[in-house]
Amino acid sequence: MTIRLRPHHLLCLLTYVGKGYSPAFTANYDVIAGRLSRGEDILIVSGPDDICAPLLGEPEPHCWGESVVERDRLAARDVGDLLARPIKPGIRIDLDAQTLARMREAFSAGLTRNACQGCEWAGLCSQVAASSYPDTRV
Repeated sequence: MTIRLRPHHLLCLLTYVGKGYSPAFTANYDVIAGRLSRGEDILIVSGPDDICAPLLGEPEPHCWGESVVERDRLAARDVGDLLARPIKPGIRIDLDAQTLARMREAFSAGLTRNACQGCEWAGLCSQVAASSYPDTRV
């Protein structure tokens, strides 16, 4: 199977430690993290993805917001530069151990953090990265 991810979730998965917007969100993300850890590939999509799914039933899910679309744009640019390939809808990515390590190194160095500006989770993600990614689920 393939996991559908929007571009900024390529950054979020680096520091995911089991915290989220709701118990349903976290339970869903835990399943996705397990699948990623077992080597399932990623399909880049535009708009809400497999991680967003539990939020889509809310009255005004932030998944459609302009700030989230801008996060996707910035993450796609930065991760694409890092991996030397375009990150756009339809592209598939294999998140092997080497790629994951490379992405975490760049994240820790601040090279791929433009999309994180103004994100409510940025502080937590900074703590996780500064501590060398303990307890991450991917």
